[in-house]
Amino acid sequence: MTAPLSPTVPATDRLAEMFARTHAEGRPALVTFVPAGWPELDDTVRLVEAALEGGADAMEIGLPFSDPLGDGPVNQQAYEEAIRGGCNTDTVFAAVAELRARGVRAPLLVMGYFNPVLAYGVGRFVEAAVRAGVDGLIIVDLPQQEAAELEVPARAAGLHMIYLLAPTSTEERIKLVVEHASGFIYCAGVVGITGARSELSAELPAFIARVRAHTDLPLAVGFGISAREHVEAVGTLADAAVVGSAFVRTVAEATSAQRPEAVRAFVQEIAGHEPDHR
Repeated sequence: MTAPLSPTVPATDRLAEMFARTHAEGRPALVTFVPAGWPELDDTVRLVEAALEGGADAMEIGLPFSDPLGDGPVNQQAYEEAIRGGCNTDTVFAAVAELRARGVRAPLLVMGYFNPVLAYGVGRFVEAAVRAGVDGLIIVDLPQQEAAELEVPARAAGLHMIYLLAPTSTEERIKLVVEHASGFIYCAGVVGITGARSELSAELPAFIARVRAHTDLPLAVGFGISAREHVEAVGTLADAAVVGSAFVRTVAEATSAQRPEAVRAFVQEIAGHEPDHR
């Protein structure tokens, strides 16, 4: 088994600051997901700002990929449209840089698949992410035991490497992820692909308890979170709730002019608290 890495934490650890604040407020952090460059290439900045204004504590920005096997049909279609619209790795980092230039302080995470990272060049990708102001990477199809090529330079540069666990994860897999995780651990609330669901899995409490037994790192629950009651339920078990497909559907159903307000309203409803940060 590979020895754990010593993380290089940037001067400002936005994820640690976020969790300190939400813990003090007695609530789970709310993380929302938006595919970059969608529905229009220049929508990323205004949709992220609208989500943060509505009460999101952090954003996952999806790096479009043509074969997103871990995503459900809602996100898959969004990625296809983003790619057709000209979104690529450079435009994703440009959006993050613009958000930082506009004063956004919330954690911004890039979520995607390893193929675009490899095609861009791992070292170049890490440098560009840091320069833009990215806080961490969630690479869905990169298991920890195969991640050293990205993990080593990313952690050395101060980027959090956030790994996923599923209810089917073995104790060995949980221990391995815990040894290398940084920022938080992403716990998939269900087995399978992303997508909004009417209720949370009955297996979630036992799954979260199994992970908790191995780490003090914050735990975030995603996949299937689509309503305020889901966020509240997750808050009794974990440190953050991740809302993806329901957020994407909200964007898809709004006209271009309506999108920012639709996003603000949706996030404010699901957050259930008044935002006081960007």
